Amino acid sequence: MSAEEPEEPGESGEPQHADDGLDLARSIARATASAGGPPRKRRRLRKRNPGKVSGAHPDDRDPQLLDTTVGRLVADQGWEVDLRVHGVFGRWPELVGDQVAEHCTPESFDDGRLVVRTDSTAWATQMKLLAPTVVRRLNEELGHGTVTVIEVLGPHLPTWKKGYYRTTGGRGPRDTYG
Repeated sequence: MSAEEPEEPGESGEPQHADDGLDLARSIARATASAGGPPRKRRRLRKRNPGKVSGAHPDDRDPQLLDTTVGRLVADQGWEVDLRVHGVFGRWPELVGDQVAEHCTPESFDDGRLVVRTDSTAWATQMKLLAPTVVRRLNEELGHGTVTVIEVLGPHLPTWKKGYYRTTGGRGPRDTYG
């Protein structure tokens, strides 16, 4: 069968398929001829902004590294000290030692005052004795003068003040938790 000859219909009434690909090319040519010629390119209108001109040099509109962007955000918001302090909270056992960290946990930091909670009154006393050393170690990590004082709190104890009528005096239970 030559390319000039029309295709003969097969048994089902449809033209037979030629393996040379000419039938596909003919169907594409018929489809584009009925469309009215080659497709036209659309012209995009660009708005000119004289204040921001793109060029070969980097500017603020270029993609930025995440480290640079987050660093700029932290500096703009003034979060440097807070992030360093919370980083210390995460590394507390490394900074004060495993034995102290087992019994003492930092609770808050505000205006140079670090609040530390202990699990017994004996460890509260021990932490008060260790406070100058811990302040010096934390200031080495955070920067001089960041932590000025450590406030040591004892354990959360149960209360025996129950009921509407209760005595206001009396010794009550003493420290038997340490």
